[in-house]
Parts: sequence; structure tokens; C-alpha cells
Amino acid sequence: MATLSERKSAVIAGTSIIIMALAAFFSYGFVHESLVVTGDASTTYTNITTSISLFKGEIFGWLIILISDIIVAWALYIFLKPINKSLSLLAAWLRLIYSTILGIAILSLIVVLLLATDSTGLSVIKIEQVQSFMLLFLQAFEAIWSIGLIVFGAHLLMIGYVALQSSSIPKVISILLLLASIGYIIIHLSKTFFTQYDSLIAILNLVFMLPMVAGELGFGIWLLVKGGKLPKRA
Repeated sequence: MATLSERKSAVIAGTSIIIMALAAFFSYGFVHESLVVTGDASTTYTNITTSISLFKGEIFGWLIILISDIIVAWALYIFLKPINKSLSLLAAWLRLIYSTILGIAILSLIVVLLLATDSTGLSVIKIEQVQSFMLLFLQAFEAIWSIGLIVFGAHLLMIGYVALQSSSIPKVISILLLLASIGYIIIHLSKTFFTQYDSLIAILNLVFMLPMVAGELGFGIWLLVKGGKLPKRA
């Protein structure tokens, strides 16, 4: 890892972050949001069973996100190590822990896929029970992923703090990363432990939406375009 230049690690991290953002938009923003109807097991079951290929595409997208996260953890450690080695290592471990939790969450989606496609093995179970099981595992995916995003917020907190110490990374990106980390931690702690405050969680989502989107994506674009480049001499 020590032989990998800062510029190469920046390009790898930036490219992976952008790929991950596109995959997340497809898997969660497009497919998951269109197929899963909260609290409606029957409609959700119908949507998924009539769009199996699309649902498989969602799972494939999550696998791309998982692999990209691991690559980003490695590449960002290489890039940020000269600034603060210990905190960069901690940030990398936090992202790997988040990736592990995300992998566990993806297993719930695979169970949903089996429930939607295994007509022979589930023939002895009533359709209403299959629908309820499917919705339960979809809720499990959301809940497990939400816990992982608390850890992801802690990862961004370390990245933002290390970036703030750098003279080359723009301060606006560092501040956006710090705000995004606060947003992830507060929102997903609320989703996990204070589910009765749905209206407050919706407000927090609106407040932190911009830094959460612009923080990491902006950092990824900067890494891809300018990260690790030596300053031009006068």
C-alpha cells in the first residue's frame, strides 16, 4: 500500500465514491422506493414478484456499493495517511465495519428474493404469511442498514476532521463532511431508538439532506479531479 501514490489513491477513491453514489441512486432511490410500500405487505409482494429482474438489479447494485465501500476505505486511508495516520486508520476501520453491517443487511434482501421466487418450497404456507415475511425482512434490511449508517457517520466525522487539517483539501468540503457526519448519526440514531418521532426525523432529513449528499459526493469529485496533484509552480 505504501507504494501507491497519493494521486492514484485519490483517483481510485473518487471513482469508487461516484460509482457508489450512482448505484445507490438506482438501488435505493429508484428500485427500492418504487417497489416497497411501507406497511402494505400485499402491494409490496405484488410489486416485487412482478418485477423480479428489477429487484435482482437492486441487489446487484447493493453488491457494487459494498465492494466500492471497501475500496474507498482502503484508498482513503492511503490518501489521508500523510495528514494523520492514526485517525485515517480509524476511519478506514469504521468504514469496513459499516460495510460488514451493510453486507448483513443485504442478506435480508436475498431472503426476500427467495420468498418471491421459491413457489414450490413455500407452497404449504399461506400467501398472506409469505407477504408478511417478505415485509418483515425488508424492514430488517432498513433497520440493519440504519444501524450501519450510524457507524458510517462516525467514519465521515473522522474523514472530515482529518480533511480539515489538510492545506490542500478545500475547507468547504471538510465542513460539509462534518455536517454530513452529524446528520447521519442524529438521523439514524433517531430511526433506531426514537421511531415514535417520525415528523422530527423527516425534518432532520430535510435539514441535513444537502450536506449529506454534497459532502461525500463533492469530496469524491474533488478527489477524482484534483486530489493528490502537486501544486503548480509559479
